[in-house]
Amino acid sequence: MTSYEIAVLPGDGIGIEVTHAALKVLEALEPRLGRRFVGTIYPAGAQHYVDTGDALPEATLQACRRASAILFGAMGLPHVRGRDGTEIIPQLDVRFALDLYAGVRPIRTWPGLPVPLSHPRSSEIDLVLVRENTEGLFYARGRGTVEGQGDQAAVYDTMKITHAGTARVSDFALNLARQRKARGKRGHVTNVDKANVFTSMAFWRQVFEERARAFPEIMVENAYVDAMALNLVMKPWQYDVLVTENMFGDILSDLIAALVGGMGMAPSADIGDQHALFQPAHGTAPDIAGRGIANPSAMLLSAAMMLEWLARRHDDPALADGAAAIERALQDAFLKGGIRPYDFGGSSNTADIAKAVIERL
Repeated sequence: MTSYEIAVLPGDGIGIEVTHAALKVLEALEPRLGRRFVGTIYPAGAQHYVDTGDALPEATLQACRRASAILFGAMGLPHVRGRDGTEIIPQLDVRFALDLYAGVRPIRTWPGLPVPLSHPRSSEIDLVLVRENTEGLFYARGRGTVEGQGDQAAVYDTMKITHAGTARVSDFALNLARQRKARGKRGHVTNVDKANVFTSMAFWRQVFEERARAFPEIMVENAYVDAMALNLVMKPWQYDVLVTENMFGDILSDLIAALVGGMGMAPSADIGDQHALFQPAHGTAPDIAGRGIANPSAMLLSAAMMLEWLARRHDDPALADGAAAIERALQDAFLKGGIRPYDFGGSSNTADIAKAVIERL
């Protein structure tokens, strides 16, 4: 039986709970697919930093390099911070260390679950935000400078935009639109920037347009990030693939999750040329950690994204079948199984949702 080594980093808070649910679902898939998923748990996270002084042990990072893929729960605790006042969030260290330059955030509405928007076309929401993960304003993490003291103090965080970094994430988004078009989607990419104000963003737009010329079958357009924030609330159903800078993507990815009911239905992937990490887009939610009520759907969908990526990377269509099976099972649980997570006003807990999915596999 073909085996895939999965580095599992549950992390903190509800990350541990939703990771356990995802591992149970992957285990249930094994006999159906004739594949084995060997998940090995490795330490990392804010609590590990409290306990040991090390948020991301070198041994854990090396395990991530060796693994077929990385399954990641959630990391960070609001009260655990470094000397500069920022949170201990080792997922950013993993992104930079493994050059996971494309942050992929798919969002769609799910029949059987309520959505905040009253417009009838809200049922048509089906888009993917691609966030550049290694440059932009996040490049300044750990590099900020402080000048002066007291009321004369000023702090500077520098945005970095390179031709190479922008070109590769643009190509990623354009290729993704091509793949989605082959499956009946629109085949449309919207570049989101602030090119009317910042030199760096005008350069970003120039590089995007340059790369888009190599994809003549893909429709493209440009939008300013402030206008996009408005349009994503007013008419999100008109978008297919969005591509944007790191900080803009960080903000807009939460906004689009809200359009379909919240972070509990927001999977994500951080993908590079050699490695990929899959995680729910939500945080550690320490206020509900340990109560068993976290919605694991985003994690289960992230595991499905992992299977899709592995299927392409290893030319193993059975894994793509497994990804589709997870999505169908989750959909059926919402539509026919009476499953309604707590964050959607229901009473289905973490174990209930995982069990419902496993029964339908």
